[in-house]
Amino acid sequence: MTSELSDPGNLVRRVDVDRTSPVPLYFQVATQLQELIESGDIGVGARIENEVDLAERLKVSRPTTRRAIQYLVERGMLVRKRGVGTIVAHPNVRRPVELSSLYDDLVAGDRQPRTEVLKLEVIPAGDVVAQALQLPPGTEITWIERLRYASGEPLALMRNAIPRTVLQPAREELAEQGLYVLLRRAGHVPRIATQVIGARSATSAEARTLGEKRGASLLTMTRTAWEANGRVLEYGSHVYRASRYSFEINLSAG
Repeated sequence: MTSELSDPGNLVRRVDVDRTSPVPLYFQVATQLQELIESGDIGVGARIENEVDLAERLKVSRPTTRRAIQYLVERGMLVRKRGVGTIVAHPNVRRPVELSSLYDDLVAGDRQPRTEVLKLEVIPAGDVVAQALQLPPGTEITWIERLRYASGEPLALMRNAIPRTVLQPAREELAEQGLYVLLRRAGHVPRIATQVIGARSATSAEARTLGEKRGASLLTMTRTAWEANGRVLEYGSHVYRASRYSFEINLSAG
């Protein structure tokens, strides 16, 4: 494995473009390289050969390889370093849009989740949270703020509100398990949710917490989840490092 990681050129031979496909060649190259990086076949720190050699190896034009590499640079998977070349940064976490938790998805992807509990307190629900949880404003709720790591690197800042009648988790439980794990353990299984995905720039505090530059792009997600009987279980407002994270949506026609 080590020899392969030190010579990603051997692995690039797996990249095969289909010239009859309507999918642009650069995108075919980029997505296949992305799969090799995300699978760990091409490891973090490995150097990708220059555009000329890569184009010759794949039998595509230099502009095609340049555009493919730029696509991965923009997604934070590759980085160009003067005097070194283009190297693999960190694999981006792709999350399917379904009713699962980030913790569950990271475990399933062998991304070694770790959680730092930043805040756990009982507070009166403000208007937005109260409306989401279908509670009268001012009702006491459990407010949780956590920093979630993937493979030792900060990935997401998560804020959640839970009715106290649903769950009163301990700090140690939240550090060791995902919130949905604790909900299911308490007999509350999330069955349906509304979710809104967006994007914005990081605040100074968020940038420091997530190890990003001030103003870096963040993905945002707000979610309200219910169990089968219609009871609201939780409201979440999360931000994710756009350079390390993306949502994957599968679509089908009628």
